[in-house]
Amino acid sequence: MKPQPRACALPAALTRRRLLLHGARCGLAAAGLVTGAARADTLTVGQPAPIAVLHTLDGLTLSTANMRGEVVILTFWATWCDPCRDELPLLSHYAAAHAAQGLRVLGFCLDGPDRLAQVRAVAETLAFPVGLLPSPWFGAYGRIWRIPVSFVIDRAGRLANNGWNDPHPAWTTERLQRVVGPLLG
Repeated sequence: MKPQPRACALPAALTRRRLLLHGARCGLAAAGLVTGAARADTLTVGQPAPIAVLHTLDGLTLSTANMRGEVVILTFWATWCDPCRDELPLLSHYAAAHAAQGLRVLGFCLDGPDRLAQVRAVAETLAFPVGLLPSPWFGAYGRIWRIPVSFVIDRAGRLANNGWNDPHPAWTTERLQRVVGPLLG
């Protein structure tokens, strides 16, 4: 049996910077300025998926609101994450092989703007659009604290797979066939 890839935690330097953002967010929440809809515990498989917007490296804005009728994978990764680097080629190949069946993959990279050259180098090898995630907080998907993590949205715009619930979050061929394959049929 092949060992399951581990998830990456954010590096300490990013964590300190993001802790400051977290503290500010907690202060806003305590003041009642942030609603509960910004917490990942509101994600429910089978219910409408929160809208996700990707601002790509080449300047496009892609929204899942405009992708009804397609199966969408939102994947969160970073260039410094070994399990991410292992799964990206597999996910890219799967995306290209199933694009005609209505599969869309949106890649959200957690690297900072200072690593844009490295992100672009990886993005050029992928068959799906990539953008930088400006903050670890991603609306109702919550704080992206573990990567890789992915969420799958079905053709009707419902959450079909909640990545936070996956004990082994990296994509494998078997997992793609089990989770995404039935949605494409």
